[in-house]
Amino acid sequence: MPNPNRGSCGYQSNEFEPEYDRPSKSELKRQMTALQKMGQELVDSARDRVKRVPMPEDVRDAILECQNITNHEGRRRQMQFVGKKMRTLDEAEVALIQKTIDSWKGASKSETAAMHSLERKREKLLAKDEALTELMAENPELDVQHLRTLIRNARKEQAENKPPKAYREIFQILKEIQAKNKAATASEDDAENDDAEDDDN
Repeated sequence: MPNPNRGSCGYQSNEFEPEYDRPSKSELKRQMTALQKMGQELVDSARDRVKRVPMPEDVRDAILECQNITNHEGRRRQMQFVGKKMRTLDEAEVALIQKTIDSWKGASKSETAAMHSLERKREKLLAKDEALTELMAENPELDVQHLRTLIRNARKEQAENKPPKAYREIFQILKEIQAKNKAATASEDDAENDDAEDDDN
């Protein structure tokens, strides 16, 4: 005779139930949106950068093709195709692409910081005469007379609301100094690495 209380004891076993470890619908949607966004970032990036990103050829071709399309509807359709292609990537490929995009952002941040540093130096040159003395001490090869004229002209431009010709030229000189110092530091690092390798050998 069947027990009428069977199954009502409050204990349920899911021992025989199949396990579902597949992502939920909302998780899948999140992943698709993230891949679509990544595809959009690549489409919005410079072509030479995209060409250097480690990814399958067909995905890269879809992105480069999308960059060529100017028609709004055509571009929208191609963007959907890019999203579809992005979804064919495996986790390792996605991680590698994301790492590359993140490195661009890091480079952009450092470029912005360098730009702000140059702007501060320029303002200092216009505000204080001692700043030019400091600059000449660090870079004796500079033409001090030319720089004095530029600073004087830049101050005049600001006072009279004129186009910032000299002001921009000062920035370019400071940019060249920064690039030269960066190159010198890089060659010093290379020399140190070579010395270290020699010591190891």
